[in-house]
Amino acid sequence: MTIFFYKVCQPYGCFSNFSPHPIQIAGTYWSTVEHYYQAQKFVGSPDESIIPLIQTAATPEEAAALGRCDIRYIRLDWKQVKIPVMREAVLKKFLIHIEIREILLLTGNEILVENSPTDYFWGCGANKSGENHLGKILMSVREQLRHLPID
Repeated sequence: MTIFFYKVCQPYGCFSNFSPHPIQIAGTYWSTVEHYYQAQKFVGSPDESIIPLIQTAATPEEAAALGRCDIRYIRLDWKQVKIPVMREAVLKKFLIHIEIREILLLTGNEILVENSPTDYFWGCGANKSGENHLGKILMSVREQLRHLPID
C-alpha cells in the first residue's frame, strides 16, 4: 500500500517539510525543514541577505513565499545541490525527533508519496506523474535509520 502525505494536519503530516519539528544544522536553529531549505537557495548569492528573514519567518508558508520570490537571485549551483540539501535537513529532523522517527519506521517498506497537487518535482503532482523526490528522500532516510544503533 502506498502512503500519501501532504498537509501537516492529515495522517503522516509529520513527513511534510512544514511540520513543526525544528532542526539545528551547523549550529543554526531552523523552525522547520522548509525554513532551512528555502534559505539554502540563497547561500553565496547576491541575495544572501534574505536568509535571516527566511530563518525568522513566522510560519513555513511565509518562509516558502520568501524563498520562492522570482525577483531574487538564487545560488548558481542550486539545481545540483537542492536534493542533498533537502536530504540533510530531512535526516536531521528524523534523527532529532524520536516520536516521528518511529512513525517513519513503522511505515515498513511502503512507498511514500508527497501528494502535492502542484509540485511535480518534490511530489507527485495532480496527475500522480511527478518525480516524488521528497518521498524518495524519506524512504532513503527510513532505510538509513533502520541501521542506526538503538539508544
